[in-house]
Amino acid sequence: MKISRYHLAAFVAFFIWGFFPIPLRWLAGYPSGQILFFRVLFSLVLLLLIHGVARRDTVRQTWGQWRAAPATERRQASVSTVVGGFLLTANWLLFIYVVNQVSVQAGSFAYLICPILTSLLGFVVLGEKLRRNQWLAIGLAAASCALLGSGEVRTLLMSLVVASTYAAYLISQRRLQGYDRLVLLTVQLILSALVILPLAPLLGAQPSAGLHDAHLLATVVLLSIVFTVLPLFLNLYALNVLPSGAVGIFMYINPLLSFLLAFLYFGEQATGVQLGAYGVIFLSIVLYNWKKPATG
Repeated sequence: MKISRYHLAAFVAFFIWGFFPIPLRWLAGYPSGQILFFRVLFSLVLLLLIHGVARRDTVRQTWGQWRAAPATERRQASVSTVVGGFLLTANWLLFIYVVNQVSVQAGSFAYLICPILTSLLGFVVLGEKLRRNQWLAIGLAAASCALLGSGEVRTLLMSLVVASTYAAYLISQRRLQGYDRLVLLTVQLILSALVILPLAPLLGAQPSAGLHDAHLLATVVLLSIVFTVLPLFLNLYALNVLPSGAVGIFMYINPLLSFLLAFLYFGEQATGVQLGAYGVIFLSIVLYNWKKPATG
């Protein structure tokens, strides 16, 4: 396979995301809702600036595309965008909580199992077909979850909830093929901000206090620019040319790096059962992505 700049863009995007737990842990003493509030706010402001300066034609084109679509498609696109916005917001909040309050391992496991869970949801919800080796991979992933559940049910449940919200988000976006992904993400963050603002006290967010906290603001600006918008641009740049399957392979760089950080940087420990479960999930990933070579 020839390595192009698009492959490099996908690699760098997921490589960056692999180090996301480091700056996130700098904010471990803050409520998850406070971090979420400012991450959404700064990411949205940055995306609006980018669209306003460099992507106005794309925004107009996307709006015109939606307006010109049949009523059924407009309704379906609107519902998928709104549902996706809620799912993404929930995923961000839960991931922040899991990494800072449970463990980096739990967050990493969630994104390792996410592609397999996405395929299972695709089969159930969209009727997508699965190969025999992918069904076997799903079985191995279930076995991995059973192993983890025998040791720490709460950690497993938190990982599964994080993985499920993101898998459901990806499935919801399958119905939005052909629309500019970054424009839709901006719309979803606008919806997210509209939901979070009135619910800020319930989420533990204190916007007025946060605006006077230099450490919080500096770290969340870093999270928004370097760990949200930049890798998103790189990922979308790669998806403009590469098939989603090719980009999807790079997705595993993220949780694998996070696992290394959990053990080597954060000093987390794992029991023999947990290590066995991780080994099973790694095997399932290899099996899930294996394709029988074409015969000439």
